[in-house]
Amino acid sequence: MSSAADADVEQTDRLGTAPGFGEWFRGPWFIAVHTWREGIRKKTLVGFLILSLLTIFGASFMTTSLGAIDPTAQEDLSLKLIKDICVTTIDIFGVLITIFISASVVPTEVENKVIYTVLSKPIRRFQYLLGKFVGVQFIVIVNLVLMGGLFFMALYARERVWPTMLMWSIMLTYFQFLIISAFTFAISCAATSAVLPTIAGLFIYLIGNLTEYLKDVASRLEESTEMMGKLVYYTALALWNVLPNLQQFSIKNQILNAPIGDPPADVFPIRLIAYGLVYAASGMILAYWIFRRKEL
Repeated sequence: MSSAADADVEQTDRLGTAPGFGEWFRGPWFIAVHTWREGIRKKTLVGFLILSLLTIFGASFMTTSLGAIDPTAQEDLSLKLIKDICVTTIDIFGVLITIFISASVVPTEVENKVIYTVLSKPIRRFQYLLGKFVGVQFIVIVNLVLMGGLFFMALYARERVWPTMLMWSIMLTYFQFLIISAFTFAISCAATSAVLPTIAGLFIYLIGNLTEYLKDVASRLEESTEMMGKLVYYTALALWNVLPNLQQFSIKNQILNAPIGDPPADVFPIRLIAYGLVYAASGMILAYWIFRRKEL
């Protein structure tokens, strides 16, 4: 274990001697900081971030070159093109970073046997999980801010307008990632390697983006009188009400077609934030339920 990890464990060792509500959160905080330090050193994570930043920068450069050749194209096409490329890049690389780091933090420590040293200290399992999950969120937020910040500068340099729409999009995208992260993290608590949780995280992302179609299936079969039709109707309706709907966090169409300085239309941020927090809390409860039964 690295010297930084040794220092964090030594600090958590002293936490159990001092009672109090504030002291209870010290252990998770030090674990979160340690998770952040270890996460930013992962070469795969850094590679994803560099590729995403290069893609966003390349999109800005490419559209600038297009405008130099044809000023009309710059007005009509280049801005929409850079929006499309940048939003897609943030979605793809952002979710890859989220899934990779959420799937690997716990299995890596189990594989390296670091977890046994940490849990031998006066740290409860829920404190350990909370610290790990908060550390994952630090990494996800920083990477999202870096990608969104470059996109922000590209838009502002072109339009000289504060891109309000983009800021809303980044915030909502984070809560989408929060849901994916929570359930990927829960699955990782049952795994001994990061492979299965990574595959499961990708599956969660795909299912969450297809949930909206379950409502269409249910509405089409609502009036069906056949037994099979009724079965499919109730199944689709139940899944639509239980599975997270990640599509409602996306305002990509508005970013592409609406003025970037306008706030998003037909978006209820408080409801979406609460929606994301409820599913994230459910994922953490599932993670604790799995982890407390894990033999360590």
